[in-house]
Amino acid sequence: MLNASFDTPDGIVVITDKKFYAALGQRIAERRKSLGLTQQQLADELGIAQQTLAHYEVGRLRVAAALLPAFSKALGLSLDELFGEAAKAGKRGPAPKLQAQIERIGGLPRSKQRMLLDMLDAAINSANAQAA
Repeated sequence: MLNASFDTPDGIVVITDKKFYAALGQRIAERRKSLGLTQQQLADELGIAQQTLAHYEVGRLRVAAALLPAFSKALGLSLDELFGEAAKAGKRGPAPKLQAQIERIGGLPRSKQRMLLDMLDAAINSANAQAA
């Protein structure tokens, strides 16, 4: 049964492929939710329909290989992490949610970026003053 397959309009899909895409979709959904994004927000960022994203998340559709880098960037995950591989030990850098927020800020107009950076500086200075 491991090698069982079924025909689809675009070719033969092995059952293990279906499990892979279901698991990939689950990881996408979990990560999207942990970032506080709606399906519509993520779909807009990727340039796809919300319903297409919903189908990806439940494994009903296969994610196109060309979309994988965009998913990786939008979700703040490496491709290895997106595919379910454990993050490498000792990996350093901002927390994934923080990284995603930084990338979203990078897409804002410069004046909005400056405003957010000023607010962030003030919050950090205040936290440092309280800790001292």
